Amino acid sequence: MSKIKKILIANRGEIACRVIKTARKMGIKTVAVYSDADAKALHVRMADEAVHIGASPAAESYLVIDKIIDACKDTGADAVHPGYGFLSENPDFARALKKAKITFIGPAAESMEAMGLKDAAKALMMEAGVPVTPGYQGDNQDPKHLKKEADKIGYPVLIKAVAGGGGKGMRKVEDSEDFLDALSSCQREAKSSFGNDIVLIEKYISSPRHIEVQVFGDTHGNVIHLFERDCSLQRRHQKVIEEAPAPGMTDSVRAAMTEAAVNAAKAVNYVGAGTVEFIVDGSGELKEDGFWFMEMNTRLQVEHPVTEMITGLDLVELQIRVAQGEKLPPQKDISISGHAIEARLYAEDPSNDFLPSIGKLEKFYVSSFTYEDDAEIRIDTGVSEKDTISVFYDPMIAKVICYADDRSTAISEISDCLGGASILGVKNNTLFLESLVSNSKFKDCELSTSFISENFDPAGLNATEINPIIFGIATCQLLKDIKHNIWRRHNFSHSFENPFEKQDGWRANLSPDSGYYFTYENQEFYVAVKEILEDRWIVKVNDQEFLIINEGNKTKSINFLKNWSFSQEGNLIELSHSDNPKAWQISLLDYSAKGLSAVAANALTAPMPGKIISVEVAPGAEVKAGDKLIVMEAMKMEMSLDAPRDGVVAAIPVEAGQLVNDGDILLELEKDE
Repeated sequence: MSKIKKILIANRGEIACRVIKTARKMGIKTVAVYSDADAKALHVRMADEAVHIGASPAAESYLVIDKIIDACKDTGADAVHPGYGFLSENPDFARALKKAKITFIGPAAESMEAMGLKDAAKALMMEAGVPVTPGYQGDNQDPKHLKKEADKIGYPVLIKAVAGGGGKGMRKVEDSEDFLDALSSCQREAKSSFGNDIVLIEKYISSPRHIEVQVFGDTHGNVIHLFERDCSLQRRHQKVIEEAPAPGMTDSVRAAMTEAAVNAAKAVNYVGAGTVEFIVDGSGELKEDGFWFMEMNTRLQVEHPVTEMITGLDLVELQIRVAQGEKLPPQKDISISGHAIEARLYAEDPSNDFLPSIGKLEKFYVSSFTYEDDAEIRIDTGVSEKDTISVFYDPMIAKVICYADDRSTAISEISDCLGGASILGVKNNTLFLESLVSNSKFKDCELSTSFISENFDPAGLNATEINPIIFGIATCQLLKDIKHNIWRRHNFSHSFENPFEKQDGWRANLSPDSGYYFTYENQEFYVAVKEILEDRWIVKVNDQEFLIINEGNKTKSINFLKNWSFSQEGNLIELSHSDNPKAWQISLLDYSAKGLSAVAANALTAPMPGKIISVEVAPGAEVKAGDKLIVMEAMKMEMSLDAPRDGVVAAIPVEAGQLVNDGDILLELEKDE
């Protein structure tokens, strides 16, 4: 094969940027593709060329094979890197590229097909001598038959879409009477996400760990492994924290597991990067007969950086070299050292069932390092400040990866990195991630795929318990900045917002008596403030009064300059205190703001743009708080919207199949007298 000269990345976001960095290092030109929503995205700005391929929905752009191939022909790209997701595991895409004489940086279509459907893959693995979990993967998809098979296997069981991935199309069922409802929900999600609602059922392993092995194959018949990763910390079956090597791994278990992974890859004549995933008995010490094949991902994984950190290898570079026909390094030349941990930083609200958050990323700071700058801290991202987190795609902001000589030091480093993060504009999971890596059980290697559900209390991160003094401090800081800007104007050194144009009560030679409105978690706070002496204020937040001063540490005073960190981007404000790692993010409203609409107690509103899947009640129905009223789908995720209180349904202005926008009223209750 000839050397690759130009790679088109058939993807977006973080992975597209990641591929561009390695291609640039190898002297290979890159082509980005983008949808309407991604016209100004970071991967578009980084690539040598960029081609528009359609509307914002992935089905009209990133998933359209003909548009990708046309973009290759128009730009002269002789290879395609699929990244992960989208078309990365689509055998029709691989065949179409081969027909067009464009190199696919990935496995053959036949290998994808062999591993793409979980039922067929399990049968193949059994033939290859790879251990698999007990279950049912037959052709009979009648719900009654599936329930009978589940009852035979014994609960709990896991229903899995055979074409699933990324945590979608998967349901855990604890009891026989819940099986049919879970099956229906799983099949709907699978049909929507993958166009295939066929499922398999397998025994759910108690105290399971998720350990996977990175494998590589080349066109010369060589298959090697790059050791293992532990991906046990998950929510909704999607990985959150990954690390390598796996804690508690012994030489004998590693030898058995990596041998099984290599055999799995050889069974499908695998070429390129792939991951063989195992479910592992985590109830005690790891055992040679205590792991079972779960699935094989025929692509690069999101968590590949932790493997790169401990092996010193660039997996994207290996992919490109294999695609060029080069041989892999021999197994004996690959070793590992140290420990690496990765945390997935998402725009989501952990305190509200991890609901995705969309909007402009007003501020984005995690670390001043990228992986080119510092070998021990690596931030992989596809966004920068002022970019928009879109409703159309996965809400990942960045991957934070830290490396150290040992696991405890790596935990300390990533905890510090997350603790110093500052993100404004969207809700995010930084505090949640920090709480996970700081958890004593995590540090003691007590890991399982149920770790988050067993150890994470959403109420612990629920920000509704905010101290009113926060708003007083924010107000005083705003007034302090106004005075600072006036001084700058008199020295002709800086442009500023003219205080005479602000309707906040400020007058020359008069101590300001000002009022500000703030919002936080759908609550409204009004702050009245008066400066009584230089840098000393009396503030009244709703009905509570405080004295705030600039310096000193007197009774009833707050030393906000020394103890508080203040950051503002537009109308978004972030405050944190040295004694508390939590960063409070509040919104400043216009001085004349009238307040928020108080509909929450009497109506259900759409938490984000999406599609109504089903309406579970009718007008006139009596409901109890917590009853499921509406099921909607947003960002390829199905969610249940429950009654906010006891009451009677007054109106339902939506119906199944309808598209709704963020904030649309979906259901109204009769007013509670």
